[in-house]
Amino acid sequence: MTPTPSNPPKRSPVEIWQLAQTALTGETSLYIIKRVFQALLTLLLASAFSFFVIQLSPGDFLDLYRQNPQISPETIQQLEQQFGLDQPIFVQYLRWLEQVALHFNFGESFAYQRPVSEVLAERIPNTLLLSFSSIVVTWAIAIPLGIVGAVRQNQLLDRALRVLSYIGQGIPTIITGLLLLFFAQSTAPLFPVGGRTSINHDDLNWFGQMLDIGWHLVLPTLALSITSYAGLQRIMRGQLLDVLRQDYIQTARAKGLPENRVIYVHALRNAINPMITLLGFEFASLLGGAFITENYFNWPGLGRLILQAVQAQDLYLVMASLMMGATMLIMGNLLADIALTLADPRIKLSDMN
Repeated sequence: MTPTPSNPPKRSPVEIWQLAQTALTGETSLYIIKRVFQALLTLLLASAFSFFVIQLSPGDFLDLYRQNPQISPETIQQLEQQFGLDQPIFVQYLRWLEQVALHFNFGESFAYQRPVSEVLAERIPNTLLLSFSSIVVTWAIAIPLGIVGAVRQNQLLDRALRVLSYIGQGIPTIITGLLLLFFAQSTAPLFPVGGRTSINHDDLNWFGQMLDIGWHLVLPTLALSITSYAGLQRIMRGQLLDVLRQDYIQTARAKGLPENRVIYVHALRNAINPMITLLGFEFASLLGGAFITENYFNWPGLGRLILQAVQAQDLYLVMASLMMGATMLIMGNLLADIALTLADPRIKLSDMN
């Protein structure tokens, strides 16, 4: 007879509690909990500051309605009550904060006449896709070229790479976007001029739809990556050169270790740590560049949405967009800290502030 597998032993409530207590008191868990509380305080202060700064701009969303003689004052008053614009600024903020904290309700968009959360849910994935692809392309180019530049210091290849990095850093995203947009128009239909999908996107299969989105993603990704790549390449080169001058690297070479092992095992592991720290700040710079890039290439993302909401004075949509951007930045920094400890076990989360 074939023996039947025995059922796994059931854990008692005491054992389950001990396992949960061990997980919650772990270094990583305590650090994450601490950072979450810090993030909540940061978001609270940022929301209050942003809300009152937005209110400093003259007028509001209903100014266009007030200038229309066909809209009666009674209708304007009704809209003010509907959107809460008839209340003092401090009361408006407290009511908005209460809805966010208790019901995760960011209010209703003035322009779209829809809940803000629904509008954001359509745009945030596009911004995340663009940001992620830009980070992958930037790092895939900058890190290897920075290593090559350090290994071949002051040689012809290193000098050529430094010239390219200076040019890349000297060209802002606004110029890069214009040049790539002109390139797209000149080479049409090789690259799409704008948008996220083609007209026949819905008629394609799932693989064709992925290729179509990737095709539209090429130029916006390059527009965000060129400037970031140039800076990261120089930082990678400088960090690796600094590590290669350390005494323990000279000792490793004196012991007869292969040069590739010295560079890619001993030196690179220490040189890469500052780069991982910069990873969290990449989100902030990418969101800043996304305002320009998404408008140039008509990419339906968060940056373009914020710009349109600011122009329309869509208060609650602006607030929710800013909070989502701040949340992405905080999460990026948290993930970078955790990745740093995974890359270098000598670094402890308890030592980070």
